[in-house]
Amino acid sequence: MPDKSSIPGIKNLLAVASGKGGVGKTTVAVNLAIALQRLGSTVGLLDADVYGPNVPLMLGSTEQPQALENRTIIPVEAYGVKFISMGLLNPGDKPLIWRGPMLHSVMQQFLRSVSWGNLDYLIVDLPPGTGDVQLSLIQTTSVSGAVLVTTPSIVALADVRKAIEMFRQVNVEILGVVENMSYFACPHCKSRIDVFGHGEGARLAQTFNVPLLGEIEIDPQIRIGGDSGKPVASLGEDAPGAASMFAMARNVAARAEQISKSSTGPVVQIL
Repeated sequence: MPDKSSIPGIKNLLAVASGKGGVGKTTVAVNLAIALQRLGSTVGLLDADVYGPNVPLMLGSTEQPQALENRTIIPVEAYGVKFISMGLLNPGDKPLIWRGPMLHSVMQQFLRSVSWGNLDYLIVDLPPGTGDVQLSLIQTTSVSGAVLVTTPSIVALADVRKAIEMFRQVNVEILGVVENMSYFACPHCKSRIDVFGHGEGARLAQTFNVPLLGEIEIDPQIRIGGDSGKPVASLGEDAPGAASMFAMARNVAARAEQISKSSTGPVVQIL
């Protein structure tokens, strides 16, 4: 049986996942990590999306992590958040063409060979879907809970349902759902425009009896922040597009604390 021990020094290991790509999962993970740090927590961010490692770009860092003689890796730090990513080790446009065993190996190195120190939260930005990286994390590490990111689009919701069922089948607690690209506030008339629909994230959360952790608006500053390496959360809660990120972070922290205080955790049926 795999060793599902927790990682020394890490209080909460939170997986940020999605059923499909293109829903802004990494944007949510990066801003969640920074917002939690700004709210007073010690935070690390593990970019587990080996094939599409965008965390270094979003954090504006190309610094390579250092390796010590005992094979310990020193993570890079940006905006007060320690992070590691294959994008730092394999920069540029050269793709990684790896099979499952190699993905498992790098995941274990990132989890257990990186000198994370004492962290309140280690945020793991998972690749889309329900594949090898997700299974490697779940089968070998004690995961505190998963945050599922979706958009109001029916197509995205169909895929995130599969991701929720996957986590439930392997007995990982669902912290809740984040609806990204939830709406657009017109800068001229101030009215709300539901570009991809409305209320589907809340209905999904209700269906699976989990909290809706946040509704992140469509704001040009969120996109600009990710592209320029200056995430909106790093600019403070009053920055355009940042308030909903901080509200989400508070909800995630409260939900993680609620679960950690439970002696056995909620009973999850293994299907």
